[in-house]
Parts: sequence; structure tokens; C-alpha cells
Amino acid sequence: MELQLVRKWLTENSTIGELSVNGAFECFTLEDVVRPEKIPGITAIAPGRYEIAVTFSNRFQKYLPLLLNVPDFQGVRIHPGNRPEDTEGCILVGQIREENSIGNSRLAFDALFAKIQAVTSVEKIFIEITSQG
Repeated sequence: MELQLVRKWLTENSTIGELSVNGAFECFTLEDVVRPEKIPGITAIAPGRYEIAVTFSNRFQKYLPLLLNVPDFQGVRIHPGNRPEDTEGCILVGQIREENSIGNSRLAFDALFAKIQAVTSVEKIFIEITSQG
């Protein structure tokens, strides 16, 4: 399975993008601000291609997608959330895009996670993160 996150709307407070699954639009994403140097808890991860594993999150007490081998980051997950304060380097998903937030996050996450879970035992899952332009 191939996920593609294209960062499209960058502000001083957040980074919003579009996430596709195997080439089809799935949902919007919300991340921290893209910065040239990492500031812990408020910086988006570097663009690149990362493998995803579904593992148990001690913080959230449930299974969530985890991006593997992200340079200078640990514990980068895809999970529900609506505002930049909810990210801490992770990728949030939602069905509605606003200026610095996303909405219907749990609905978007549940739909995406069902697709990920359906293939996790039969194929590898990757996410490629790029910026538009």
C-alpha cells in the first residue's frame, strides 16, 4: 500500500496537506510547522518515504500506524486530532480543512485505519511525504 502526503497549505502555525491511498484522495492532514531545524514537539518531520507499521501506542493505549526510521524523531504516528497542539510531530487526519485545523478527525482516521489494517499482514505500507511546488 502506498500513501502519499502532499503538503499544500503552510502557515506560521501549521502544515496542512492531502493524503492519498494508492493514488486516490483519502483525507486532509495536519502537521506541525515545517522548519529547517527541529524544535522538539513543534516541528514537522522531513519529507521522504517511510515504512509504516501498526504497533501498540502506550500513550494512546491502542494500536496506531507508526512511521519507521524517521530521522531525528521517535514515535511519529498517524492519529486523530484537530489542532497544531495535538500533533507533536505526528500526522493528524481529518475530513474537513480549515485554516489551521482539520475536522471530522475520528471519522477520517477510522476509514484510513480500516484500509491499513486490511493489508498490514499481506503487504508493506509506505508513506511518501512531499511539498507541493
